[in-house]
Amino acid sequence: MVRIGLMAKRNLLIHRRTLLGALSAAALGPALPQRGLAVAAPKALLLRAVPGKIALRSPQAETAIWSLEGGMPLRVKRGEQAEITLQNDLPAPVVLNLRGLDGNPAAEPLTARPLLAPGRRTTLSVSFGDAGSLLCDIGLLADGVSAARSLPLVVEEGSAVSDHDEVLLIEDWRIAPDGAALAPGSDPGDAAVLLTVNGGLMPTIAARSGEQLRFRIINGCQRQVIAVKIEGHDIRVMALDGQPSEPFLARSGALVLAPGGRADALIDAMAPPGTTSAILLHDGKEAHAVARLATSTEPPLHPDPLRPAPALPANRLPAQLDLRNAQRIELLLSGSEWLRPLTFATSTAPAFRAKSGRVVVLALINRTATARVFHLHGHHFRLLDRLDDGWKPYWLDTLAIESGQTERVAFAPAHAGRWLMEAAGTEWSAPKLLRWYSVA
Repeated sequence: MVRIGLMAKRNLLIHRRTLLGALSAAALGPALPQRGLAVAAPKALLLRAVPGKIALRSPQAETAIWSLEGGMPLRVKRGEQAEITLQNDLPAPVVLNLRGLDGNPAAEPLTARPLLAPGRRTTLSVSFGDAGSLLCDIGLLADGVSAARSLPLVVEEGSAVSDHDEVLLIEDWRIAPDGAALAPGSDPGDAAVLLTVNGGLMPTIAARSGEQLRFRIINGCQRQVIAVKIEGHDIRVMALDGQPSEPFLARSGALVLAPGGRADALIDAMAPPGTTSAILLHDGKEAHAVARLATSTEPPLHPDPLRPAPALPANRLPAQLDLRNAQRIELLLSGSEWLRPLTFATSTAPAFRAKSGRVVVLALINRTATARVFHLHGHHFRLLDRLDDGWKPYWLDTLAIESGQTERVAFAPAHAGRWLMEAAGTEWSAPKLLRWYSVA
């Protein structure tokens, strides 16, 4: 059993300002079909929100949770159209949150997609214009109600960039003395803390010596900022929060992610055949093994040293942002304007209104006593340098801000609609809070 404490406030990766949540990270849209050629039918995806169980205390009985079922992971291709049907078999309403999906206002939870009542189903059409690692989540309404599992959603580039593509979904659970899984947003008391990878305790990931692996590492923890390391291996970061970055080596091999954050990383499995490496999670005090990378006894796949992989193909984000003429907004990450999901409504005033084509700079202000995590729906942003004269070489949709600190981010509004913003503290009992912004 693993017990996890509070994350240290010092960034383990690139820059002390970015807290554990931001990492040192041409449009390639789908081609139009030629006239006379048949258009491919949309891909059908069926997701079911169901009362599920997870084995957390073997050999004791499985623990009851909410679960989103439909594939592990879901996979589509860039440029593909999908019809996503959600069936709600839970005793409470749910809403589907496609974390990391830009430019699909009709799929936005609560502003465009209403609550789905028990026993009902709904279908939405989604165009996946960008490749990347996303997360399908029904936890937006789970605060104080139930612990819930998520599903990774992989939007493939179209050609493989590694020998093997592996998802690592890391989730945390608070287990009461009676064995029940506590809901996030509730008082955990003396509950035990357990971590799972892909729904299991200490799973083994198979590799072959000389193989290059693409790990899509997803922080599915409810509130916990995590640092992930693979013993004896360098981690070359290729994408953050579903968007390609300039490739870089994670400092000291540690990859740090805020809750909901995703990172695509390439690992050269150069360990000798027949060896095992621990996949470690650091809580700011000590490292805990959460999975294993096992190298088979087969001969090396590639006898020669592997060459560094080129950058991933770019998505549809601008190469430059006009900061001089930007709309500048101060956003306090606490206060009565932020609402719990069940009380949220777009009849409340938006945090700001943006115009398509004019860059927005947000000053994210945290005046609370703990770190807070900010998540922007609908668009990705750049983390700005202290003097606002440049930005980090990666895109994010999620950022952790230390207590008493202000971080500035910039994004280019390109998708008209009403979009959510989320904020929550990094302690288990912290409520998830929402505001919204509009783009016209």
